[in-house]
Amino acid sequence: EYVKGISATGMQSNYGFDGQIHACWMHKMTQKDIQTIRSAGFLVSVIHGRHDVIAQICYARRLAEKLYPVARMIDLPGGHLVSHERTEEVNQALIDLIKASEKKISPQDWTNLPQTSSGVLAKGMSFVRTSSGPRSYVSGPLEKLHLYLLYLCGLFLLAFEYARRLLQSLKPVRVRASPTSASMQ
Repeated sequence: EYVKGISATGMQSNYGFDGQIHACWMHKMTQKDIQTIRSAGFLVSVIHGRHDVIAQICYARRLAEKLYPVARMIDLPGGHLVSHERTEEVNQALIDLIKASEKKISPQDWTNLPQTSSGVLAKGMSFVRTSSGPRSYVSGPLEKLHLYLLYLCGLFLLAFEYARRLLQSLKPVRVRASPTSASMQ
């Protein structure tokens, strides 16, 4: 249904747009949700474009870390539509996930998240990548400023979209003289 809508109009529905904006700016998973996924008995691949400016890769890494040990982090060269930009690599990652699930591979053998010698997940270390390329990360106050500006931009776009819809819903009312007032003159 989504693909048909995009193919027909070139745009997603207003409902889809609202949901995506909400997910980008408001989505948070509770510890209970994380634990439910971890204990569900299946492996997870977190596939993300490393140049995605809409959904920053740091959040994908954080999600993979929270899902440890059942998660594997796969960052690919690409942006927000990495599944369209790198279809072969994304499909291969999904095939690997399916094969690992069929073979009932243990989470410790599946994950590519680095561990310390004590077996604890090492925070802030780099992940195994599926392809090489330059890697640069902004950290500290500059990253916070960048995210804050993205947040403000998103709020502006959201307000603009709602204002546009409100203006479209208002229909001008024609005012003309009533037949009785015209005959009285």
